Amino acid sequence: MNIDYFIPDEENQTRGFSDDAMARLHMGRSVIALFMIGFLAIFSAFWTGVVGCWRRSPGNITATAILMLFACLLSAGGMGLWHGVEYYEKEKIVGEEYYQQWSNVLKDNSLISYDWSYVVAWVGVGWSLVSAILFSAAAICLRGERIREEAMNMQYLMPVYPQKQQYAYAGYPAPAAYPGPYYHGSQYGPYNY
Repeated sequence: MNIDYFIPDEENQTRGFSDDAMARLHMGRSVIALFMIGFLAIFSAFWTGVVGCWRRSPGNITATAILMLFACLLSAGGMGLWHGVEYYEKEKIVGEEYYQQWSNVLKDNSLISYDWSYVVAWVGVGWSLVSAILFSAAAICLRGERIREEAMNMQYLMPVYPQKQQYAYAGYPAPAAYPGPYYHGSQYGPYNY
C-alpha cells in the first residue's frame, strides 16, 4: 500500500483534510524525519567509534555513546509516532478508506498483522540502547585505565633525590653547596687515574 505524504503538496490536496487527518499526516512525515536523523546519528557514531577505538580515546568513545543514545531516542520516537499514525487510522479518522467506515464483512475478513520489519525496527531500538550503554562503560574503563597509567608513571615525574641548592639558615651565612677543599687530580698520590 502506497502512503501519500503529500510532499510537495502542489495542488493543495490537503486543504479539505480534517484536523485528525492532518495530525496523522504530520505524524507520518515526522516518522520519516526521525528515522533519517537517527540514521545520520548512527553514521556519525560509527566514525567517532572507529576513531575512538583506534586512538583509545575516552572522549571519542563517550561521544559515540551519546550519539548512539540519541539515535536510540530518535528511533524510539519514530516508532512511537508510527503507532500514533496507526491509532489515528483505526480509531479517529473517519473516511471510506479508513478502518472505522469499513463494512462489517470487510472488517471480519481482514487480518492486520505486524511483519518482520516491525520487529526488526524495535529490535534495532533496543540494540542501539545496549550499544550506548556498552560504549559508555567502555569510556569509563578507558578513563580508569588512563588514570592508573598516569599514577604509575607519576613516580618517574616526581623528584626522587633532593635538589642541590643552598639553604639559608637563620642568622648564619649560607653554606656552600659542596663544602670542603677541592682537589684536582688524585688526592692519594701521584696516580692520575
